[in-house]
Amino acid sequence: MTTRAESPPTSLIDVRNLTKRYGSTVAVDQLTFRVEPGRVTGFLGPNGAGKSTTMRVMIGLDQPTGGEVVIGGRRYAQIEQPLRYVGALLDPSAVHPGRRARDQLLVLARSNRIPDARVDELLEQVGLASAARRRISGFSLGMRQRLGLAAALLGDPRVLILDEPLNGLDPEGIQWIRSLLKELAADGRVVLVSSHLMNEMAVTADHLIIIGKGRLLADIGMVEFGVQYGRARVRIRTSRPERLEKALAAEGLTLTPVGGGTWEVPDAPADQVGAVAAREGVPLQELSLREDSLEETFLRMTAQSVEFAATGQRVP
Repeated sequence: MTTRAESPPTSLIDVRNLTKRYGSTVAVDQLTFRVEPGRVTGFLGPNGAGKSTTMRVMIGLDQPTGGEVVIGGRRYAQIEQPLRYVGALLDPSAVHPGRRARDQLLVLARSNRIPDARVDELLEQVGLASAARRRISGFSLGMRQRLGLAAALLGDPRVLILDEPLNGLDPEGIQWIRSLLKELAADGRVVLVSSHLMNEMAVTADHLIIIGKGRLLADIGMVEFGVQYGRARVRIRTSRPERLEKALAAEGLTLTPVGGGTWEVPDAPADQVGAVAAREGVPLQELSLREDSLEETFLRMTAQSVEFAATGQRVP
């Protein structure tokens, strides 16, 4: 049995010149981007970048100061039975703690004319069937995340908006959500996921929206992001760094110490570095090509957009 309502012809999220101010604070500043169906879109940014505010505006919890967000051509408030079209998980603790898990989902289901059977189906799918009659006050963070995901999936929606859905989950839970997100995207749905777990985004997301201080920094495919913004460098270990440094400098290359008896040569082919070392008779214990991780590239890109940074923090 399907619970899906008829969808508008185009399923996507359109953020158009979105601005949100809280007094003198600008949380989101003329932000424009589009989230397309059929791929997992990672929504990234430092703390205070405006990600959660943008997601709250998407589902009508906050009203924009300027601009708008439309989902499938309509604002969220204009969508009838919204759980059947948009599923959202923004705050897993925003539930009545004295309510039982199944009852929490039943309230949502009946408010959107979703059959009760769908509730039991989702509790089974997210691994909470055995805890269905337990009160939410006794749930761990991971269990609340699973319950929140069940609520987001309740109406079999075409659009998923998930803010930090991996928080509190164990490795099995993280792997399960990773697979689930990919399956939902492969089914042609819109999947927008905010996360600070860069390693997970690197293996889950197909596309990235990166913001800083409420402004768009990048709207780009994952592969293209690494090519355009990532850095490659040659990592070496040698007992004769002084001689190699001088020889590389003569070819316009820089040898930089990185600690632990290793050095790196940025923006250089590994075979060129190896050829210089061989010509100069410099012994090498290691010669490898190293590329930036998503986390390293992200930290460098957003270095000027970090609102709170620890003293002495170094961006690679």
